[in-house]
Amino acid sequence: MGWILRDEGGRPVARRCECSIERQKSALIAGARIPRRYEKCSLQNFEIHDNNDSHKDALKIAKKFVKNYPAQEVGLLFIGPCGVGKTHLAVSILRELVECKWAFGLFYDFRDLIREIQSTFSPDSALSESEILSPIFNAEILVLDELGAKRTTAWVEETVFYIINHRYNNRKTTLFTSNYLDSDEPEDKRDAFFKKPAEKESESLASRIGVRLRSRIFEMCKVVQMAGDDYRTKYKQANYRF
Repeated sequence: MGWILRDEGGRPVARRCECSIERQKSALIAGARIPRRYEKCSLQNFEIHDNNDSHKDALKIAKKFVKNYPAQEVGLLFIGPCGVGKTHLAVSILRELVECKWAFGLFYDFRDLIREIQSTFSPDSALSESEILSPIFNAEILVLDELGAKRTTAWVEETVFYIINHRYNNRKTTLFTSNYLDSDEPEDKRDAFFKKPAEKESESLASRIGVRLRSRIFEMCKVVQMAGDDYRTKYKQANYRF
């Protein structure tokens, strides 16, 4: 039943057994929605290639963040190109806080979050918008991955601002990752229309999520800049053997 009875000072005392504690941790991890691709990520197995200083700094910040939680009042925004380990570090922090500090955590891909909210507009939807948003509002730590991966519209910007502002006002910790570099100058929509696919990397975070949302996120998060080669193409591919 998850309890152990012991005799302490001549009276029986019930203590939680280790298996019960592990079951609770497993339930918290399962409820965090961490994708299978990242379920083994940890701060211990984060790899630093080519003596990359930005990776060293990011890992140091991640470890300090976990150590100080929940004393700090700001979250983290990992910014950098694809394949530099942003999601790895964000998920690792989430796992550490769930497993070691029993935090109620949640992982969401930015695009999946928008799709799930939009799906509630269908008459056939089994969930309401409030049922989707409730755990996002209440999670002690939320990882919102790939911020800006879906270009903003007025509705998207307003919805995400509502979510982030709610967490900000209630002092809930939020971690973000984004492939888009920072700039507070909105992109010229006319120029964007004529851009070639290869030029998309020049888009800024503000152009993807809006200046107002960018401002709120920068107020509530420490920015962690990461640089380097794409781990998936340069290192992972080299290790594949058939």
